[in-house]
Amino acid sequence: MPKAYVFTRNGGPEVEALIEVDRPVPGAGQVLVAVRAAGVNPVDWKLRTGFRRPGDGERVFPAFLGSEVSGVVEEAGEGVEDFAAGDEVFGQPVVGGYSEYALLTTGFSAHKPAAVSFTDAATLPVAAATAYDGVHQLGLPAGATLLVTGAGGGVGVAAVQIARALGLRVVGVASEAKKDLIESLGAVHVPSGADWTRRVPVAVDGVYDLVGGAVLTEAATLLTDRTGLVTAGAPPEVARELGGARVARVRTPARLAEVAGLVVDGSLDPHVTQTFPLDRAGEALRAVEEGHARGKIVIVPTENAG
Repeated sequence: MPKAYVFTRNGGPEVEALIEVDRPVPGAGQVLVAVRAAGVNPVDWKLRTGFRRPGDGERVFPAFLGSEVSGVVEEAGEGVEDFAAGDEVFGQPVVGGYSEYALLTTGFSAHKPAAVSFTDAATLPVAAATAYDGVHQLGLPAGATLLVTGAGGGVGVAAVQIARALGLRVVGVASEAKKDLIESLGAVHVPSGADWTRRVPVAVDGVYDLVGGAVLTEAATLLTDRTGLVTAGAPPEVARELGGARVARVRTPARLAEVAGLVVDGSLDPHVTQTFPLDRAGEALRAVEEGHARGKIVIVPTENAG
């Protein structure tokens, strides 16, 4: 039977488990994918702790981990015309993720360009697409300065590169250990930690926050116009209280294709720095949960790793 990495109840790492599951069956508008790679994101461990996203239904346990995958279509469900068995695809799973097989909806899946690896493609539906959506939502003109908090993580690394490709100057806030990474992307590095705003060397026109909490509140003080504040690290009501907005996600195949195009033309390197087999998915998630990840971490199910 196929294997999947799941959580059996809400809680900490102790509720995670690698189990055998039935192979999913695609419904109308869905495709079954043999997973080649699955991106690891902070939302994964947050969901395990009991975090609920708007629109989430009642959680059924065991619950699957993993919010973005790439792979090869095994079977298409009723009404699917754009995808067929053998197609290489990437998208956001409805069932699966850290697993050997996943179900994707055709509404938020796209064909993987041949020039994009499976591991890179698995970072695009959540991390890179969130970065793309936020930077474009701000709509800053070329030459403006964007500050990105949490710049050393998967979304942050993508946001810095996307902003740079649009002609923006970028200030990246991250730990001292990620200084070389941030500077290699063409951004000015500001070390995170106490009083970090005092270390920002220039005035900023926009803020893309990926951390939330006190960091978001502090970042907002750098702006004279709070409409230049977008966050993926805090709820909408918190963003509104500060005069900004939550990033508005665009979940369409066309948006995924646009983001993949940036990888193809060299504007975006997802910076996959570590890969883990499925039986070490817990280690991959710990690296993200504890804030040690530089760039993106990806799980590569052994059986489908070809």
